[in-house]
Amino acid sequence: MTHRTFEIVRGILLLVVALSAIGWFLWRCLKRSDDPARLIFKWILTVPVVCGLLFVVGPFATSSYAGAFIGVPLAAACGIVLTAIWRHNIADLISKPFTALYDGGGEEPIPKPFYSIAQSKQKKGRYLEAIADIRQQLERFPTDVEGQFLIAQIEAEDLKDLPAAELTIDRFCAQPGHAPQNIVFALYSLADWHLKIAQDREAARRDLERIIEVFPESEFALGAAHRIAHLGSAEMLLAPHERKKFIVAEGVQNLGLLRGQNRFKPAEEDPEKAAAECVKHLERHPQDTEAREKLAVIYADHYHRLDMATNELEQMIGQPNQPGRLVVHWLNVLADLQIRSGAGFEAVQQTLQRIVDRDPKAAPAEIARKRLALLKLEMKSKEMSQAVKLGSYEQNIGLKQGSTRR
Repeated sequence: MTHRTFEIVRGILLLVVALSAIGWFLWRCLKRSDDPARLIFKWILTVPVVCGLLFVVGPFATSSYAGAFIGVPLAAACGIVLTAIWRHNIADLISKPFTALYDGGGEEPIPKPFYSIAQSKQKKGRYLEAIADIRQQLERFPTDVEGQFLIAQIEAEDLKDLPAAELTIDRFCAQPGHAPQNIVFALYSLADWHLKIAQDREAARRDLERIIEVFPESEFALGAAHRIAHLGSAEMLLAPHERKKFIVAEGVQNLGLLRGQNRFKPAEEDPEKAAAECVKHLERHPQDTEAREKLAVIYADHYHRLDMATNELEQMIGQPNQPGRLVVHWLNVLADLQIRSGAGFEAVQQTLQRIVDRDPKAAPAEIARKRLALLKLEMKSKEMSQAVKLGSYEQNIGLKQGSTRR
């Protein structure tokens, strides 16, 4: 290959690369433009101006006299024309780095489904059309959580078709990649629909038991077990659908003139009966933390058995996968019971220190530190606030005549 042939080949390659780069740049500008037709029109106007600048100004560049009196004005005129054509683009090029800080610049938005039209049709009572619109969005985003749950909600609450809603939830739970929180929320919603619409407590129980099966020994399983323990009876499920009757009893006459008003106070719950009910309930539902906490308080305050109360609370505190907020709550309850039962400063201090040791940087740890700093004052105030038995004095002493006789 001769030197001339090499130069020709290199020139062709450089020309191809340059044209490719220019073509890619023009295509990218055209793709990102808000008005592609207008941009093409500007390119068409720019080509003859640039060609005229090259072919008209070029011959005058060799003559200093002609370049000064003819070439410079022509170049200035071409510059003015190009500025008039591209002034908006030049301004956008300068201001874009600053406006991008607020509007995101030219970054492509993240594609996501839109359900506003379907929700509008749902509000108008056009439920089947709303479901059809949602399914069109789900064709592009088949695993979208909001769309699938919206279909189930329309089927259950609007169309009263619980089998269809249950099928939609089952398909959602069978899809891989969903977060555990979303699956638990879907099953909770299905259980609520079975209770609210069909008054089917057994179906709701099965929905909650699925959470325990899918996420065993987890925080979700504990919450589902607690919910199962508090499922209402058939009478409680039918009560919201029955017309409520409000009976207003006649009030007490001359209430302010009565000597004693203790008989009008609401009757207090029998602690022994409440404890027996809690024990019976925990035999059927041992994961019910609310009933176990209530039993612990009764053991400490009524039976004065701090050891039994501590045992009940420690069962919940030591159970794995318990939410941290509940563990902190039970440790504070244990500290309160120890103070009321007179367990001593060191025992209460050790209980509160356990909160700090769990996570020293958390907010509950800071609250526990403040309580530890004021623990002696708190215990002293509890001792001083105990009821003191007073003596009996003569009644109506201020209404007697004469002040010499007591």
